[in-house]
Amino acid sequence: MRLEPITWERLADTLADRLLDLKTADGGAWPRIAVDGAPAGDTGALAHRVADALRLRGRSALVVGTEGFLRPASLRFEYGHEDVEAYYSGWFDTGALWREVFGPLDPGGTGRVLPDLWDPAADRATRSPYVQLPPGGMLLLHGPLLLGHWFPFDLTLHVRLSPGALARRTPEGERWTLPAFERYETEADPAAAADVVVRADDPRHPAWSG
Repeated sequence: MRLEPITWERLADTLADRLLDLKTADGGAWPRIAVDGAPAGDTGALAHRVADALRLRGRSALVVGTEGFLRPASLRFEYGHEDVEAYYSGWFDTGALWREVFGPLDPGGTGRVLPDLWDPAADRATRSPYVQLPPGGMLLLHGPLLLGHWFPFDLTLHVRLSPGALARRTPEGERWTLPAFERYETEADPAAAADVVVRADDPRHPAWSG
């Protein structure tokens, strides 16, 4: 894979220009974009940059983070606070994402998306209002381990960190999750599966292949 140096600003602009012509695979009215990557890759920052660039081009965009769809603590920590298997397959409420985010964007859907469901800090429902995404508006869903759930994305972007960079940039208290990302590399091969790959080992000097 050949990667070319780029700035975050130019990357956001280039992606926004590309997304303007993006068609949905199922004929729906709302393109769905994944911004996948470990928390250390700060996928939320990139998703918001692209959304801002889309809005400057007159296109509505909604950024949703999977951290707003975590399961309650009683379920996440059922097998302990550092259970890798639970993190990999049980921390995120994929059923709620299907129901509250992807379902409304199906062909003939309402376009009313719930931007978040659960506050992990308070461990309670957020009670956020639904957001009406107009036809042609784009969903940018960001978070880790996105490419292993068969979500109906129309374009996928993976923020890649080498194992060394991932270990360095992951806070010490979260390094127990690293085996989950090793497994993700083996089972999902996100760099090969994604339409666009952004290498962010050095956050000051990203590179990409799109």
